[in-house]
Amino acid sequence: MKIKVFANNAWQENTIVLYDETGEAVVIDCGCFSREEEQRLADFLVENHLKPVALLNTHLHIDHIFGNNFMLDKYGLSARAHEADAFWVEDAEKYAAMLGIRGITPPPALGEYLKDGEVVKFGHSELKVIHVPGHSPGGICFYSEKDKLLIAGDVLFQGSIGRADLPGGDMRQLIEGIREKLFALPDDVRVVPGHGGFTTIGEEKRMNPFFQ
Repeated sequence: MKIKVFANNAWQENTIVLYDETGEAVVIDCGCFSREEEQRLADFLVENHLKPVALLNTHLHIDHIFGNNFMLDKYGLSARAHEADAFWVEDAEKYAAMLGIRGITPPPALGEYLKDGEVVKFGHSELKVIHVPGHSPGGICFYSEKDKLLIAGDVLFQGSIGRADLPGGDMRQLIEGIREKLFALPDDVRVVPGHGGFTTIGEEKRMNPFFQ
């Protein structure tokens, strides 16, 4: 499996493309806000002869779903996410306004809901859904055991964890979920967070100040 990461919108959110030798791809957390960001993603898919077959969301905070309309309009893909985060889509305009962003096009309704333990398949690749609430009620990570790769969303960062002071947040849940579910993975699993640089499970177990 190969990976491409684009830093999008004012929050430098990581929009992730995963793909393999079949040419099938999934886009995770499409945060494209501007036409330029949308075109950059589309150009990458064309230049690498990729067919996007799924749009996945680790959670539904506004900075991670700006591009969901684009993905539906251009590729016919509705976002798949955890049901517990659906309220973020319904109230997206209100939450955007709280961040000083007005006049956004409301994001489209979700497609299928994803559940803990479910496996998303594309090409010759598989991603296991791991539900880790706390940053948001429906926060999920996507794990490829074969490729030792974890798409962590805003659950776990390099040297930090997601904030828990937004609606539905719970710091205790977040800490426990990381300890019990993510730190149970092998130390050499690469972690791609929702913002910032890559890390590994082992590095975060050793160095992350929230777990010392």
